[in-house]
Amino acid sequence: MAKTIAEKILSAHAGKDLKSGDYAICKVDFCLGQDGTSGLIIDALDKIKAKKLSARSNFCMVIDHSAPSPNIGVSAIHKKMRAFAKKESLKLYDIGCGVCHQVVLESGNVLPGNLVAGADSHTCTYGALGALSTGFGSTDLAITLASGNNWFKVPKTLKIVVDGKLAKGVYSKDLILHIIGDLTADGATYEAVEFYGPAIKALSMDERFTISNMAVEMGAKCGIIPPDDKTIKWLKQWTKKTIKPVYADNDAVYDNIKHYDASKIAPQVAMPHQVDNVCSITKLKGKPIQEAFIGTCTNGRLEDLKIAASILKGKQVHPDVRLIVAPASRPIFLKAMKAGIVKILVESGANVVTPGCGPCVGTHNGVPSDGEAVLSTANRNFKGRMGNPKAFIYLASPASVAVSAITGKITDPRSYIK
Repeated sequence: MAKTIAEKILSAHAGKDLKSGDYAICKVDFCLGQDGTSGLIIDALDKIKAKKLSARSNFCMVIDHSAPSPNIGVSAIHKKMRAFAKKESLKLYDIGCGVCHQVVLESGNVLPGNLVAGADSHTCTYGALGALSTGFGSTDLAITLASGNNWFKVPKTLKIVVDGKLAKGVYSKDLILHIIGDLTADGATYEAVEFYGPAIKALSMDERFTISNMAVEMGAKCGIIPPDDKTIKWLKQWTKKTIKPVYADNDAVYDNIKHYDASKIAPQVAMPHQVDNVCSITKLKGKPIQEAFIGTCTNGRLEDLKIAASILKGKQVHPDVRLIVAPASRPIFLKAMKAGIVKILVESGANVVTPGCGPCVGTHNGVPSDGEAVLSTANRNFKGRMGNPKAFIYLASPASVAVSAITGKITDPRSYIK
């Protein structure tokens, strides 16, 4: 029977033929936790009295959400993680290493065709490598770590084809926001999404990670971009392992097929307090902002920082705006320093913070005040997401955020892009 990518990967990891709707126990290739979930993973392992950790060599913990620690409660969790990692000889990425999803990408532990589980909802990011990668609850992650396996329901698959070419000043963040706005937050619930078309193939790997990262914001279980030469070249920077891409059959059966024309998409903004509350940036022209944030597992990569620096070079952040920048990983931070990007950002008035999640999660680093508007490159704008339920979070591309940080109000970046 012809299969989608999800059906092929889950069949291979179950050791039997599966189709959408089937249930199976599957071997997991890699799993992870972060400091918001790893404490619960450790507690769950103790509760189920796990005698061994079968996935020990294929697991890591990352301290990224509250790094460095903002309070004694979080410090206790970090201490617990460090002690557990030392006791069980587990890989731990401590403060400053970066956001878990970028750290794992750069570790070389995820390959095309892999099955990956993470105790973080944006584990779907690795779909840009052609993996079936999905978020788990902490208890399920503990079971995966203990046994090396877990149960899966084979999802239906939505095929998205993006034709045309993105215009100047329009980026992959605008594309995925447009798609989410069209499909809505539950438009692909418990489905795998496969992305195709010339506009997708034209994207860099950094741009593709943005697309897959936000698949969960339309309810998807995973967001997969079939591997190509760009994927293989990127992977060879980080691993010497054998790469075996998995592709859908030509006659695979999809639950639905959606088409989009990239050339017709303008810069987009997700308005408070839902990611699918999307409009063209022109609708919000002139809306004052008090904080701007560039970073996260969605848009904290080197290409994102380059785009921001190219706009901010020789200019100053508006006096009424606080611009915060969080590189997604230490290697990205170092490359940005070497390229002079950090110097440009700091000279413009930006505040560059420790590689990690930064203000996104809302525990520290830039919690907005009551009534303030924030323009962010993050993936979520739920009420209270950045630490204050009385603030208003808008989502946009790094270019839109950088331009708006200069003008002090939400601004279309197209006239600023050289």
